[in-house]
Parts: sequence; C-alpha cells; structure tokens
Amino acid sequence: MKSNGNGANIGFEEKLWKAADMMRNNMDPAEYKHVILGLLFLKYISDSFEEIYEELQKEEYADPEEKDEYIAKNGFWVPPSARWSYIQKSAKLPTIGQILDEAMVVIERENPSLKGVLPKDYSKPALDKQRLGQIIDLISSIKLGDSENRGKDLLGRVYEYFLGRFASAEGKGGGEFYTPKSIVELLVEMLEPYKGRIYDPACGSGGMFVQSEKFVEAHGGKLDDLSIYGQESNPTTWRLCVMNLAIRGIRGNIGPHHADTFHNDVHKDLKADFIIANPPFNISDWGGERIKEDVRWKYGIPPVGNANFAWVQHFIHHLSPKGVAGFVLANGSMSSNTSNEGEIRKQIVEDDKVDCIVALPDKLFYSTGIPVCLWFVARDRKRNGEVLFIDARHMGELVDRKHRELTPEDIAKISDTYHIWRGTKEGTYEDEKGFCKSATLEEIRKHEHILTPGRYVGVADIEEDEEPFEDKMNRLTSELAEQFAKSRELEEDIRKNLGGLGYEF
Repeated sequence: MKSNGNGANIGFEEKLWKAADMMRNNMDPAEYKHVILGLLFLKYISDSFEEIYEELQKEEYADPEEKDEYIAKNGFWVPPSARWSYIQKSAKLPTIGQILDEAMVVIERENPSLKGVLPKDYSKPALDKQRLGQIIDLISSIKLGDSENRGKDLLGRVYEYFLGRFASAEGKGGGEFYTPKSIVELLVEMLEPYKGRIYDPACGSGGMFVQSEKFVEAHGGKLDDLSIYGQESNPTTWRLCVMNLAIRGIRGNIGPHHADTFHNDVHKDLKADFIIANPPFNISDWGGERIKEDVRWKYGIPPVGNANFAWVQHFIHHLSPKGVAGFVLANGSMSSNTSNEGEIRKQIVEDDKVDCIVALPDKLFYSTGIPVCLWFVARDRKRNGEVLFIDARHMGELVDRKHRELTPEDIAKISDTYHIWRGTKEGTYEDEKGFCKSATLEEIRKHEHILTPGRYVGVADIEEDEEPFEDKMNRLTSELAEQFAKSRELEEDIRKNLGGLGYEF
C-alpha cells in the first residue's frame, strides 16, 4: 500500500473518501465531514457491540440484551434500531435520513457520555439520499471492530485520513479541527508525555491526545499513567473530538460542553505536567477587554487586538511545578513589539521560562501557507539562563504543490537535539551553524528579547567547491553555448512550421 500525506496507508480510505466526496455537489465540506464521520462512528460502535454480543452469547449466565453487560465491558449499548445491520437493510429506503437521525438520538439516550455529540442532520432535504445509501453500502463492507482491538486502530486510521482530507478541502477553516500529523508528532516527541496530566486548551478534534497515547504505547508505557484534559470552543469541533476519542477508547475530560478557554476555563484549577496545543493564530476578537484583571496575566495584560500572549500566559499559568508546554504560534510572536507584546515576551524570557524556540518551514498547514514556530516553556528548566534555538525552515518535503511535511528524519533530528541539549538523552550537545544555537540570556538581551532563531544560529557554511574557478567557468560557458545553439535551432524549426501554415514573423 502506498502512503498519503496524512500518515495513513491508502486502501479503502481513499475509496471511502471518493464516495464521501460525492456529497460536495450538495454540501459544504464543513457539513459533510460530520455526515461521513458520524456514519463511521455509528458503524464502529455497532461492530464493537456485535462482538461483545457474540461473546455474551457464549457465557452461561450472561444476557446479550442486557445493557449493563456492555457497560461492564467498557462498551456502548446499541439498541436494535441503531444497529448497523438494520441501517444497512434500510439504506435504499427514501426514509434512510430519518432512520439515521433516530438511530443517533437513541444511542445518545442510552449512552450518556455521547449526549449532544452525534450528528442528526441526515434527514435534511439537501442531503442526497441515494448517495447516502451508496456510502452506507460501502462502509458496510469494512469491519471496524474486532476482539483484538485492531478495529480501534483501523477506524482511527480512517479518521486521521479523513480529517486531513477534510482540512485540505476546507482550506482555512480546516485548521480549526486538524493540526497536521508531522507537527503533532514533533511536539509529542519533544515533550515525551510518558506519565502525568496532559492538557490542550484548544484541542480541536483531539489529535494531540491521540498522538500522545500512541507515543506512550510505542515506548512501552502504560496508558493509564496519562490523564487527559482538554477544552474546545467550537461546538461541532468539540463533538468531533468526543467521537475521535471514543473510537480509540481514550477516556478524557474535555469538559461537559464546548466552552471558550479565556472566558470559561473549565479546568481552572488544573496544573498540568504537559501542555500541548495549536491555538488559533492572531485572533483579534477574543474579548480581552473584558478580562484585563485576570490572574493569568502575570507578565502583562495581553493586547486586545491579538490573543497570542494570552495563550502563552494561559499555558504557563496551568503548568505544574515540573511542567513543560509545547505549542504552535505565529512567527510574529517571536519578534512583534506591537502594543505590549514585546514587553510581555521580555518578562517571560527574563523569568527564565522559555526553554526552546523552533522555526518551522512554510506550507505545513492546511489553514495557512505562512510559516509558524514552536514554543517550549517550562517551570523546571534543565539549563537555566539559556534558550535553545532551532532553525528548521529548510526542512520538510513537499507532498503536493501547496503542502509540506516534516519527515521522520527531520522530527528525529529536531527532537534529539532538544533532548541532548536538555540532558535527557545521551550525547554531547554542540551548536550547529545554520541549525541550532544555545544562547544565553545576555545574548538574547543584546537582540532586545527577539526570539527569531535565524538571529542566533547564523547561516550554515557552504561546502568548498573543489573545482578550480577557471575550469568551472570554461565548463559553464561551454554548456551555455550549447544551450544557446539548441535554442536557435528550436526557434528556426518553429519559424519554418509557422511559415508552412502561412504565418510569417
């Protein structure tokens, strides 16, 4: 199987996407993503239910139609009218939209953790019911649950693939729910969230949590050692996150409903060991004028016209005594002196909270082509009085004309450099011209607390060309003369052809 730009193996995912893409004739991407992902979720919990149902039939004293049996096995109870077998039989009926809406309603009623989460727009007139039936048939051919839990990985893979494709289709709006996989992987590899409380106050569809759990599993840790906390202000994205975590069996507290982090902090008393986030860039309508006296603004009142340093201070406020945070911000956060941003940045640097700054290449995001940076701040610094600067602007590979990804090798080089510098990985740290530099606070003061890595790492040395200058010039002029000659020949051929058609110039 070949690999696509979102990290999933392309097989039935691409076939499903093509089927889902038929909906674009009738619906906006922001709408049809919930239609498709809702169907996938319904298929998954129904498959999982059927697996438990079969297990219970083999148990002597178990009742496969008893709801509590499924709760005891950490599963979902799916009433008969919501089971996929019934949905599949009804796929060609003109009432399939209403049947699906009713299925979602009864599942929410029987499973309180899903209350208010599932989409219920299948009966709307704009949704082509014939195509909806075709997609149900296609999804029916895929088994999304099995006794060895491969189903979670399978559906997780489909979700990941679809979220990336939806983000690409939606353009700017896609950034509200999806952070590209390579950026999430880099953040997680640098933070190494093995054990403790992990928090994302702008959690989108929950990708940071999913990747953190993958990290723990890949390194032989215990998933029970991680406690997950999150918050999301967009109601549809919040529902998407609940579904995304549910299909992976991830138990987390992302609040009882969607809520604005700045004005309704649902985890007000939380002190997290790891904070990992991709907050909205440069938002100007965040309501800062209403919370100027907030306890979180230790380093200065954030400007009303830009929430970047409201986010930074929110993260620092929620860190435990040994906590570390890694988050995405617009490049302007490293150098802007607009309003009091420069002063807030200065105070954070002087308080020795900035651990590392990474400049990333452009075209990594579906929502914007501009380059962004990663900030890492920590309460328990390993190298007091120093900041590691990494310039990764020339890393990554284009996966298409508009999008770039960091390669596994890029991620390893950046994260290894950080851990060696911190002393959490074996090796001897050395500055590398053009790539990384460990700068003292005194050096940063000389640059007026501007944190752009390019100011510190310098330019990489260009390898000496061993070809003598005279020989190179002779070779290049000879090649150029040949190209000019070919150009003249081509021009003459074109003139002759045009002349044969009666055109002279």
